[in-house]
Amino acid sequence: MKDPTREIEQLREELRRHEHLYYVADAPEITDAEYDALMRRLQALEEQHPELVTPDSLSRRVGGKPREGFVKVRHSVPMLSLDNALNEKELRDFDRRVRELLGGAEFRYVTELKMDGLSMAAHYHDWAFVRAVTRGDGQVGEDVTENARTIRSLPLRVRGELTAFEVRGETVMNRRAFERLNAERDEKGLSRFANPRNAAAGSLRVLEPQITASRRLDYYTYFLFVEGRPAFDSHWESLEAMARMGFKVNAHRRLCAGVDEVLAFCAGWETRREELPYEIDGVVVKVDSIQQQVALGFTAKSPRWAIAYKYPARQAITTVENIEVQVGRTGALTPVARLKPVEVGGVTVARATLHNEDEIERLGLEIGDKVVIERSGDVIPKVVRVSSQGSYRKKFHMPSHCPVCGGKIVREEGEAASRCINTNCSARLKESILHFASRGVMNIDGVGEALVDQLVDRGLVKSVADLYDLTEESLLTLERMGRKSAANVLRNIANSRKSPLPRVITALGIRFVGERTAVFLAEHFGSMERIGSATLDELQGAEEVGPKVAESIFQFFREPRNQELIERLFAAGLEFTYKSTRPPGGPLKGLTFVVTGTLPHLSRDEVKKTIETAGGKVAASVSKKTNYLVAGEDPGSKMDKARELGIPILDEEQLLHLVRDN
Repeated sequence: MKDPTREIEQLREELRRHEHLYYVADAPEITDAEYDALMRRLQALEEQHPELVTPDSLSRRVGGKPREGFVKVRHSVPMLSLDNALNEKELRDFDRRVRELLGGAEFRYVTELKMDGLSMAAHYHDWAFVRAVTRGDGQVGEDVTENARTIRSLPLRVRGELTAFEVRGETVMNRRAFERLNAERDEKGLSRFANPRNAAAGSLRVLEPQITASRRLDYYTYFLFVEGRPAFDSHWESLEAMARMGFKVNAHRRLCAGVDEVLAFCAGWETRREELPYEIDGVVVKVDSIQQQVALGFTAKSPRWAIAYKYPARQAITTVENIEVQVGRTGALTPVARLKPVEVGGVTVARATLHNEDEIERLGLEIGDKVVIERSGDVIPKVVRVSSQGSYRKKFHMPSHCPVCGGKIVREEGEAASRCINTNCSARLKESILHFASRGVMNIDGVGEALVDQLVDRGLVKSVADLYDLTEESLLTLERMGRKSAANVLRNIANSRKSPLPRVITALGIRFVGERTAVFLAEHFGSMERIGSATLDELQGAEEVGPKVAESIFQFFREPRNQELIERLFAAGLEFTYKSTRPPGGPLKGLTFVVTGTLPHLSRDEVKKTIETAGGKVAASVSKKTNYLVAGEDPGSKMDKARELGIPILDEEQLLHLVRDN
């Protein structure tokens, strides 16, 4: 029998290696399924031997408790901002000042891409990650440790000659993750993030680590300190050391002998920046020698040994020749300006996003107008303003039916986006399949982006229901698909037929209906048929289903193409009935609780299970419908709200007494 201590450490080491290969080196050696199997084994062993669990175990990446707020932390060394150079002259002026202050001594520059994200410091002790702090005002930041722990490219344990140190770097969101996040926000009727930087900052500062984990942030390091001082004699050496230790360090950096080499580096990446998977807004230039950095010193606000060379905003004026409608993966309709082609920052632009009807109205834009377009920070060009009205103008009107599939277009009251509600619309099919197959929904392992792209592009899947008609012969026609892989995919698809009704409801992708609402619907109605035939009033009879959610469900089941999808899924053998696992009664039946703060003995999950097993319900926020607030240490604003509304407040012991006494 294996020694559990030894097996756990071996698993952790193997998982660290594969995580580094996947998220840092971009060179994975195993499949996601194989990685998940290793992680499940580690989690099982840690559950059997809780005394062996350590904070740096990869199983602890996600799972931090929701917070009431962020603690302020003073930085070991101020995180100062950099002065900017906006053109070649200003960069040469910086170089002249450096040369004068160094008295003619030889020196080198290090150039690094200026990533557009949120600065963050990460602290390590005994090789293990212990704390993360945002830049804040440069002197004091916010402790975001639990959120930072979810960033896969931030190692929880490192190797190397340094045991206690601090790294500083940039938290960023790449373009693809940004596009996906905004599509999800469109689906939920939430406002879009303006650019990846805002998205990264917002994602790192949410109070729920699970949300941060879902946002797919990345972390690139650029400073290394030991006891508040640079760890090595040169900045370049620090970058190399961090890469050896397992941190993600931007590969696009260069040692430069003088300002001419610096300018060549800056000019080269200005024309190539669209090749990068993330946003940059310039180049950071630093004197390499730490001794020379100390000699150069600081001004009140910034170091004299570094500067940020900022790329100019890329704008141009052109004519809007037409406005077309693009259907996104979530069904959202986005008006897109068809432009008279114009060069912006070395790229010919013929299209620019207009976001929605309200944005067109805000701009006062009509077809035929001249507009200012910009490529600066956003993923695709956007229209900034109307430059002048055209001689012949034509108003834009959103179509009443989807231009791709002909399905019904719906715009909810108070929302900016119009959307196609046909799940099988080819424009949104790929995202629908990925959602359907994802973990926590139908759990069809192996059906990822690469496979879905091929299935849809080759016409093998035109509806999520077509997954259940796939054969080994059809899968073997795809690239990089052997018999073993095909058999695994088909087996996982077949196993998904056993998924309970709440997961099937979630898989349909009904707007505003997530896992929690799907459970309430299944428990209230007991079958897909009853949900589909329910009136608006009947739908609102289910827990936490208000008018907005009820309208979304009602509209979904009235769309003929969605009805066809549901019939095909029923024919494929999916579970369409449900027997509630919730106790029919219980001492807390009909009572709603909110839990806040840290309790002395029970975790939040244990408190929630205790309440629900006793027939009660746990809500996320305090309202007039709340019967009790269960509060521990550091309860935050929920305690104030409960007192304001006169809601009884219980501690852990009083809650347990309430369950027993009733």
